[in-house]
Amino acid sequence: MLGLSHSYSTLPERFFAQVLPSRVADPRMIKYNRQLAAELGPDWAALDDTQAAAILAGNEVPEGAKPISMAYAGHQFGSFVPQLGDGRAILLGEVVDTKGVRLDVQLKGAGRTPYSRGGDGRAALGPVLREYLVSEAMHAMGIPTTRALAAVMTGDPVYREMPLPGAVLTRVARSHVRVGTFQFFAARGDTEGLKALADYVIDRLYPEIKGTKNPSLALLVAVATRQAQLVAQWLHIGFIHGVMNTDNSSISGETIDFGPCAFMEAYNPTTVFSSIDRGGRYAYQNQPGIAQWNMARLAETLLPLIDADIDKSVESANQAVIAFAETFNTSWLAGMRRKLGLRTTEDEDKALIDAFLNVQLVNRADFTLAFRRLSDAAEGPEFEGAFLALMNEDRASAKNWLASWRARLSRETMSGEARARAMHATNPIYIPRNHLIEEAIQSATQGADFSPFETLDTVLSHPFREDPDVPVRYTLPAEPNERVLQTFCGT
Repeated sequence: MLGLSHSYSTLPERFFAQVLPSRVADPRMIKYNRQLAAELGPDWAALDDTQAAAILAGNEVPEGAKPISMAYAGHQFGSFVPQLGDGRAILLGEVVDTKGVRLDVQLKGAGRTPYSRGGDGRAALGPVLREYLVSEAMHAMGIPTTRALAAVMTGDPVYREMPLPGAVLTRVARSHVRVGTFQFFAARGDTEGLKALADYVIDRLYPEIKGTKNPSLALLVAVATRQAQLVAQWLHIGFIHGVMNTDNSSISGETIDFGPCAFMEAYNPTTVFSSIDRGGRYAYQNQPGIAQWNMARLAETLLPLIDADIDKSVESANQAVIAFAETFNTSWLAGMRRKLGLRTTEDEDKALIDAFLNVQLVNRADFTLAFRRLSDAAEGPEFEGAFLALMNEDRASAKNWLASWRARLSRETMSGEARARAMHATNPIYIPRNHLIEEAIQSATQGADFSPFETLDTVLSHPFREDPDVPVRYTLPAEPNERVLQTFCGT
């Protein structure tokens, strides 16, 4: 049943702990992502909500499952912790989906594991709903991410600052191996474990590099490339991860662990939402540098595998880490050109982009709406009104920038209508705004009303298509009394 397999469990026992999910009082399905279930295969699609809730809350271990929790370490806010691991996550197994891709199916909030470090292993309803909404919105925007298969109520309370309803999230990923997984073995001087892990990751995620002259170095380059491209995509949509620790840095290049994440509204590159990021280490503008720092930590773990001569190994690894910046800059610039409707390249494009971001900063304009209303304006000057209405502090600066932008567009051949269509397809109108997520969470936790969650999930499933039947409030930044200034991990 469900076609579960277990390639990670073929690795040595020190890679994981075998553990069963803890039973819950009353599993009830909040949301079963039937589109994703169909992609996993007909057995998953055939589950009704009651069957799915029993399995995905952990009360019923399906045939063929061999649940495990994975060991890893990690730098948390720059400080190294030699043993972390899945403290509240249990991998049911892997599924080869209808496209032939091997995917992990993991329960998050399924009870204590040997890595819980005194925690209860549970998840509160609010963080489960947040991760469901944000991860599926990221997927709809075309950004590599873990997926949400289900959110299930447990019927049991969890205790944080106060008793809260408990829930379990089922997430699907190309892999849950992290930079911290490599750090776990490196910290122990376990070169044999590092080699086994690297071989596994290459076989599963990067088979194209298997026959290269130096697979370990090629692995570092491949992971750094994906991370650079991923973080560039985050910046394109104003996403702030909030907790870019090495244990939250996926080797597959997917966005993982949606804890204190948030989407920036008024553009400011220093924006921070996470309640635990008091120094702004993971602020919006710092994310590329932190991702590169994380890749340097990965490089350190791979040194024994890259070359027996440590000096040569360090030199090769340094080159791979340094190349991160160029990959990021290229990816970021290409994406920003698309956001501005540019199809050719000119040396002055970055200056034009930076000037537009400065116009947003000066005018405290909403990042998402500024790009979306610029997309409207691409059809012609007569459509500039909604864009200029966002610029309340220094409208003259916005008008001057528009003139520079139109001069740049005049050197291309695309029609205004075609350019507007292309820009609408890359600049979302609907994002998971903090206050809308909080509204859905409060309605669910305080009144057991999941209709705001369902509505928001539906709206976010088509981020680029503006729907006249969707209330305009789903496109707007928070009013002063609605603003969510801090987000939390939920652990």
